[in-house]
Amino acid sequence: MSVNKRFASVDALRGLTVAAMLLVNNPGSWSFVYGPLEHSAWHGCTPTDLIFPFFLFIVGVSIALAFGGRIEAGAPNAPMAQTVIKRALRIVVLGMVLHALAWWLMSKPEYRIPGVLQRIGLCFAFVGLAAIYLRARAQWLLLATLLIGYAGLLTWGGSLEKIGNIASRWDALLLGRFALEWAAATGIGHDPEGLVSTLGALSTTLLGLIAGQYLRRAQILNLIALGLGCAMLGLIWAEWLPLNKQLWTSSFVLWTGGLGALALGLAHQLIDKTGWPPIGRSFGVNAIAAYAGAWMCTVLLEGFGLMKPLYASAFGWLEPLVGPYGQSLAFALAFVGVWALIVRELDRRKIYFKV
Repeated sequence: MSVNKRFASVDALRGLTVAAMLLVNNPGSWSFVYGPLEHSAWHGCTPTDLIFPFFLFIVGVSIALAFGGRIEAGAPNAPMAQTVIKRALRIVVLGMVLHALAWWLMSKPEYRIPGVLQRIGLCFAFVGLAAIYLRARAQWLLLATLLIGYAGLLTWGGSLEKIGNIASRWDALLLGRFALEWAAATGIGHDPEGLVSTLGALSTTLLGLIAGQYLRRAQILNLIALGLGCAMLGLIWAEWLPLNKQLWTSSFVLWTGGLGALALGLAHQLIDKTGWPPIGRSFGVNAIAAYAGAWMCTVLLEGFGLMKPLYASAFGWLEPLVGPYGQSLAFALAFVGVWALIVRELDRRKIYFKV
């Protein structure tokens, strides 16, 4: 097998995940969003709650595909580790720059340190180094340690409610006013991409690494078994430790990671084996660029006061026909459609932005 073999199924699945991110992040009106397109208020798991875990799972898969062959060929560890660290730092810095842009143009009261790209960068660094320096058995042991250890930490911490859980308490202590939610009067804070809950996100990415090794070695039955086993174990564990995206609980890791492995197996069969078109590929090969570009687009529209007039003038006529929820969804679909045209043209011209 080629050291750098590329799977169209992985690009397509990554791309569909990014398109889904843009869809749920850019409704016409946050007051009128269909339930499945919103995150769970706290415990539970909606379709929207699957999007970020799927992306991190695919990050792990991509690490396996990018480095697995080189590791098996005996490539030296240090240059690969430097590549991982440098790319992770670029992703984190990009996330912080985007937050600075939002803080400046949208007049946010405080600058937020954590974020989606920051979490992706941390997970990429951790799992990339695990792929380079740990063999398969050690990776499994690390995954089990993270899952059990983090579950134990949450349980030992007492409450699993939004106010009072140990992850939010520690994030409030470490991040303070630089978290997404912060009450200076009480010292209570919370961030859905906080530092403590990143332990769960690391587990998701590590699970993707294991799945990616199965894919590159054509061990598809193992991949399906991994998906079914993790999803079932996640649902069982949820009876004691609820599914929770903001805490990124261990049961949530297994449930979403299991579904991710099954989605990967299905995409591989349909696209790589059967020859279905890789819908979403253009988003997938420019994933970070599409996410960052869409973020800047939204911030600029909001920051310069153009978003509401655009929504009212271009989509106001839809409300009598489909209602306010349908109108809001139409805007989100149009937003994704515009970016689909952009990334398709970039792909046609073979322009790929790498972070």
